[in-house]
Amino acid sequence: MKQQPPFGASVSRSCVSSPDLTARLCICMLASGSKGNAIYVASDQTAVLIDAGLSGVQIERRMQQQGICPRNLDALVVSHEHNDHVTGVGVLARRYNLPVYINDGTRKAAARNLGRIDAFCPFSCGTRFVINDLVFRPFSISHDAAEPAGFTVENNAGKIGIATDLGMATAMVRHHLQGCNLLVLEANHDVPMLEQGPYPWPTKQRVKGRTGHLSNEAARDLLMEVIHDRLKHVVLAHISQTNNTAEKTLSVVAEPVNGRGLRFSAACQETCSRMFEITKTP
Repeated sequence: MKQQPPFGASVSRSCVSSPDLTARLCICMLASGSKGNAIYVASDQTAVLIDAGLSGVQIERRMQQQGICPRNLDALVVSHEHNDHVTGVGVLARRYNLPVYINDGTRKAAARNLGRIDAFCPFSCGTRFVINDLVFRPFSISHDAAEPAGFTVENNAGKIGIATDLGMATAMVRHHLQGCNLLVLEANHDVPMLEQGPYPWPTKQRVKGRTGHLSNEAARDLLMEVIHDRLKHVVLAHISQTNNTAEKTLSVVAEPVNGRGLRFSAACQETCSRMFEITKTP
């Protein structure tokens, strides 16, 4: 059997078939929250960043903390144009000569922040696209951005669902999150903390609104609609540092499924998560 390269060791930017190897898919939350978001997704053949909402230097540091070489990235994928998702996109794309996968609405809205980018790869919500051995399925979400997208990412090992920055869980979201082995799920705020907290009233209304962010309870309800026996891990993400705590989030979302063998983690703004891995042996 051939020796497997480490996660993210990009053999080339074209699909490399290795049917004799164990299929693997991994994900690391480099940052999650209102100050910056970046998600690393990789197989043995491909490495991608979904969003880059920190500075290029900060993202490089966090990747290096996980033993990930930024030069092995194959692409950047952008969910929407808010600063906490695109701050480092242009810098990293230019520094490492990376294509940027982005839909038209987001590209136009983010143009000033992105700067010059040599290779745009447009996608449309509802139509899959492929980066080497990773299949991305973008889907529309309800958020106050031009054309925001959630994603599922899939290869022979399994399926990851990513649903953050959404004010409500639509039928579209629930449909796409079916059958995932790992979920990255927004649990932004505790409603009483938000209502009693320091935010101005219009901001509170935005966060609670249909194009804002999911509460702990809304995240729990969404999870209960898509849970199944092959779902093994849920990463709770975009947790507000002002209007929530990891403890509250985990208590509300995890309590209904206690005893089902489902593992939970809370993503953090200040530090990256561990590397989560899905494997499938032939």
